[in-house]
Amino acid sequence: MHMTNAGHLLTEDRPEFDRLLDEALRTARDRPELSTLGERLNAEQLRTMALNASVLLTTAASAEYDHYVKMRGELREAVAAATAAATAAPAEPDGEDDSGEARTGAGISAVVAVLAPVLALTAMVIFLLVGWILKLIEPEPAFADTILTTGWLFGALTAAALLYAAIALLVTAVRNRATEVGADVAEAVPDEVQRAREAWLHALLERGIVPFLRDALADPAGAPGYPVPPTPAAGRIPDLGYTRPGFTSPGPPSQGSRPGYTRPDFTSPDFGGPEPEPE
Repeated sequence: MHMTNAGHLLTEDRPEFDRLLDEALRTARDRPELSTLGERLNAEQLRTMALNASVLLTTAASAEYDHYVKMRGELREAVAAATAAATAAPAEPDGEDDSGEARTGAGISAVVAVLAPVLALTAMVIFLLVGWILKLIEPEPAFADTILTTGWLFGALTAAALLYAAIALLVTAVRNRATEVGADVAEAVPDEVQRAREAWLHALLERGIVPFLRDALADPAGAPGYPVPPTPAAGRIPDLGYTRPGFTSPGPPSQGSRPGYTRPDFTSPDFGGPEPEPE
């Protein structure tokens, strides 16, 4: 069974929150407390604020959500247990050999039900075709009628095989009904889960989403910890926090000073004559 922390939804239930929020914003004009939508805050701003405050909103319906998760977990466990019990083979002291023989018999019956009509129909077509060809020969062979009769016998066998296959399918369908989940598990329990789900969604809408939207529209700056997201002006590049570098196009020399530099001052080495030797 899943356990949830207060205000935190399971991943499978997150789309339900998003759908309910979108529905509340779509029908905001029908609620007097949300009729000021669009004056100071638009629907997209409110949606962003609500998503940022999703933990705060879902906490308002945490009791109903915990009950819904509990009921859903019990349903899944019941269905899993019923399926496992239906597919498990009954345990009998000497039933191992009987079950093996039953499976063998079922396998042979399935093979016969499938192959018998096909083989009988093929034989009927062959014998009838050969018999009609022999009847066209002059003089007519004496065994032409015998081959035709054999073909019609295989036709009757084909009809009998098809009837046997239909009866086998009907018996198999009746046997498989015993392995289906009972009506009390498949019908009664989902109603309780559905009621728990509807109670959670109603509490989430009326005690979580709508009061938050109403307070945000009344005082956009009053939502604690959730600033109003800015709405950039259409057709303008949003401010990214830095300024463009200043580039100027090159102009004639008279419009600006060219970078000045001086040539390096090279001097020749100071060489003198050889010093006189002391006397």
